[in-house]
Amino acid sequence: MKHFFNRKDSIVTEALDGFLATAGSGTLARLDGYPEIKVVLRADWDKTKVSVVSGGGAGHEPSHAGFVGAGMLTAAVSGEIFASPSVEAVLAAIRATTGPAGCLLIVKNYTGDRLNFGLAAEKARVEGFAVEMVIVGDDIALPDIAQPRGVAGTLFVHKIAGHLSETGRDLVSVAAAARAAAKDIFSLGISLSSCSIPGQAHEDRFGTEDGELGLGIHGEPGVERIALQSASSLVAIMAERLAARLDPGSRYALLINNLGSVPPLEMSLIANAVLASPLAKAVTLTIGPGHLMTALNMNGFSLSLIRLDAEREAALLAPVGPHAWLPAKPVRQPLVVAAAKPAVHATAKAASRDAAAERLITVVCEKLISLEEPLNGLDAKAGDGDTGSTVATGARSVLERLDTLPLADRAAALAAIGDTLGTAMGGSSGVLLSIFFTAAAQTLGFGATLPKALLAGLDRMTFYGGAKIGDRTMVDALEPALKALDTGGLEAAATAARHGAEATAAMRKAKAGRSAYIGRQLDGVADPGAFAVAEVFAAVAAMFAPA
Repeated sequence: MKHFFNRKDSIVTEALDGFLATAGSGTLARLDGYPEIKVVLRADWDKTKVSVVSGGGAGHEPSHAGFVGAGMLTAAVSGEIFASPSVEAVLAAIRATTGPAGCLLIVKNYTGDRLNFGLAAEKARVEGFAVEMVIVGDDIALPDIAQPRGVAGTLFVHKIAGHLSETGRDLVSVAAAARAAAKDIFSLGISLSSCSIPGQAHEDRFGTEDGELGLGIHGEPGVERIALQSASSLVAIMAERLAARLDPGSRYALLINNLGSVPPLEMSLIANAVLASPLAKAVTLTIGPGHLMTALNMNGFSLSLIRLDAEREAALLAPVGPHAWLPAKPVRQPLVVAAAKPAVHATAKAASRDAAAERLITVVCEKLISLEEPLNGLDAKAGDGDTGSTVATGARSVLERLDTLPLADRAAALAAIGDTLGTAMGGSSGVLLSIFFTAAAQTLGFGATLPKALLAGLDRMTFYGGAKIGDRTMVDALEPALKALDTGGLEAAATAARHGAEATAAMRKAKAGRSAYIGRQLDGVADPGAFAVAEVFAAVAAMFAPA
């Protein structure tokens, strides 16, 4: 897979410098000692308070540096991608941030992190620092494992410990609260792809129709392969396993974490699925959905829950400095605001009959329906081949509603046709024609002649749509036809429409509409919209021609 980077050995340091340069707060700094020592810390830190230090390998952004700031971490220690930071780096962070109040290390349950943070803690104690360490193992993917992995639920501990430190609690109470919180956190992840590491060859182990449940955050395989299915079904599987760990009657906070490359649209859909599952009955606070602890570009997400009490809830709701942290929010059902009713003058007119209008509309619609395949064929040469189907759909919709139209009132009939096309046709064509008929109806209602009203509709349609004569659209036939209709009648209009449509076949490049995005030349191919306009005017002219 492709990645943006300069050199493999400088990815992390360059990324951290980019983060610090754009953080904008002025309250963050890094320790000297790049590249061996990669520590981001608070430049405004008060050493009379307990320092809260965490970290791990890079590749989990915004964790961990993104959570350094007031109310959360005092410092974050980074290793290379998915590699534990060195003992010396952790020790440097302890020395830089720790005063008489002591230091709490928050460590995810991976061997490298436990050993390196642990040895740094021992060395710091020898130097006279008061240091406690909390290990978080929140992953429930392997229910019987003695040492579960630490994943995104660790962020709950960051937030709770950081809040307690900020409020002046001592090391013993901060560490005790952090350990208790860690025992009440449960997480489970799922992914549809493995992640790829910049500068390393990548081969996705996933099939096209499967994913993995219970994965870690370093690209390691999940505990079981799972068939690709609806998001609600996948969430239901995860919710069932998480719910088995919950205490009946307790309240929980839910963290919905994007593991890397799930689009925001899908993350919101996932959040909706979780909050529609039985798990939601226990959830009173949500954090996310969003990027919190990622695994580079993994296409997956994780769910983490922590049992709430008054102290934890207050800690999670407290504001913090880091912008990467997503504030906890109470669960709320969507608010629905009643739609405004149409103004009295805009209400639909009652159906009425007019034989001439009914015949005219029928002829036009039947002609357009008969052109479905020819128009699709023309469009296939210049677009995506659906113009005929789109136009036919609009024509059928008008015919189906013919008995409901106020045909005796021309202005109201045009407005109703505009509404129908705007709703039924879809795409740009439906909107453009709806504008055309709606504006024409308004002008006709002011007493203009029908040709003048249709020209007014064309003016509005071209204003919003942007097309003009020579741009290779329906306007090339419609504008000359309507101008001829205004001055010379139907025969002249049909002739002008035909000439306009034929002219589009000689236009080598479209300047508006979807054909404008086609790179190849379009010699000899008439614009399907212009062709349809010419056929309609020909049919109407034939209808009114003397017998």
